Amino acid sequence: MMEPQAQSIADAGAQRLEGGAERAGGGHVVERYFGIAARGSTVRQEVVAGVTTFLSMVYSVFVVPGMLGKAGFDTSAVFVAVCLTTAFGSLLMGLWARLPIAIGCAISLTAFTAFGLVLGKGLHPGVALGAVFLMGIVFTAISVTGVRSWILRNLPHGIAHGTGIGIGLFLLLIAANDVGLVVKNPGPGLPVSLGHVTALPVLMSVAGLAAIFGLVRRRVPGSILLVIVAISALALVLDPGVAFHGVFAWPSLAAPGHASLIGAMDIKGALSLAVLPSVLALVMTAVFDATGTIRAVAGQAGQLDANGRIVNGGRALTADSLSSIFSGFMGGAPAAAYIESTVGVAAGAKTGLTAAVVGLLFLVVMFFAPLAGLVPSYATAPALMYVGLMMLANVSRLDMADTIDAMSGLVCAVFIVLTANIVTGIMLGFCTLVIGRVVSGEYRRLNVGTVVIAVALAAFYLGGWAI
Repeated sequence: MMEPQAQSIADAGAQRLEGGAERAGGGHVVERYFGIAARGSTVRQEVVAGVTTFLSMVYSVFVVPGMLGKAGFDTSAVFVAVCLTTAFGSLLMGLWARLPIAIGCAISLTAFTAFGLVLGKGLHPGVALGAVFLMGIVFTAISVTGVRSWILRNLPHGIAHGTGIGIGLFLLLIAANDVGLVVKNPGPGLPVSLGHVTALPVLMSVAGLAAIFGLVRRRVPGSILLVIVAISALALVLDPGVAFHGVFAWPSLAAPGHASLIGAMDIKGALSLAVLPSVLALVMTAVFDATGTIRAVAGQAGQLDANGRIVNGGRALTADSLSSIFSGFMGGAPAAAYIESTVGVAAGAKTGLTAAVVGLLFLVVMFFAPLAGLVPSYATAPALMYVGLMMLANVSRLDMADTIDAMSGLVCAVFIVLTANIVTGIMLGFCTLVIGRVVSGEYRRLNVGTVVIAVALAAFYLGGWAI
């Protein structure tokens, strides 16, 4: 048996040999391409962070098809679209922008598409996909030309955080209503009321949410996924409506009796005057939601330059918007950077290798589609609730010393959920901020960009073009 000192020398020598082999082979190429050592990381650390990010956001392959399925989309086709969109976006972000930010079908924009456009406005799914595709084109043009950066520079502090708060509340309401915890009030009074709290979906959802709290507190990787799997397993035993149909299957581009969603977008229908406001609403939502996420994750990963700008920021913003074009073509929801990327950053992610690992893992997930049939809505509801609650943390970032800015942010947040419309909340936030500054005599604190955006949003609504 070797002495401890000798063992240490041997281990060190083995590590040097292993490192030398990596540098002589593909490992050196990967390390140099992503600048892993220069950013203070290792290949192993980046791969582990990629797996961690994947486990944190893989719930989207269950949640997104579930929401779009309620709007009449073929869930099996949406499942494939979600996997391909996440793979495309994350690989593009990782290999091109070289940042540890995963991209996938955004939960908030999925809700907007399903409940706002199709179920709320009555659009055909093909027209909704056309709106997503056009949104991606406009979004990309805004990103490439720098308009997106200009809007962000003129986004008031309070409204920026208020948008996140409002989207969080919106997700909470959707999830609670979906499982029957909060229902439409059939009688006089407020529009919502308490549902059947003793029903299985409600009990499972609340217990699942509490379990996520505990697992996240213990820093268990993939906490959300573990809860979804556990509730689905219980549902298989307790719920007659949940049945097992296998584990593996070739990706299905269309269920029997359904046409493929690939290339099914109705662009002509989306270009109608009745739908174009919806396209603009999607663009506005993406601009204020996705861009903030990219900056937040990049900042946490230490990928901001001396001027506070995102390293490879132009490529990151373009990769984000191009993913929505791809998603619309494939039959999915608008894409955006995932805030769950912060989980990977916490695990040590600093380079694009992390995002590339996420993209490759989502390609593998496509072959496990039958498992999606085992996941009832009350298994994914805790995930939606938890993401919504996480977004409420933006309240602590409001500057309550500047009451006009903070209250405008809260107006934005509250009316996003009360009107079930993100852009409506943003519009009211901008307008109350500008009017409040003028009335208080603080109009010098306004810049031209903020006023221009407020006027444009007000005209958008007063002209009757809003959703």
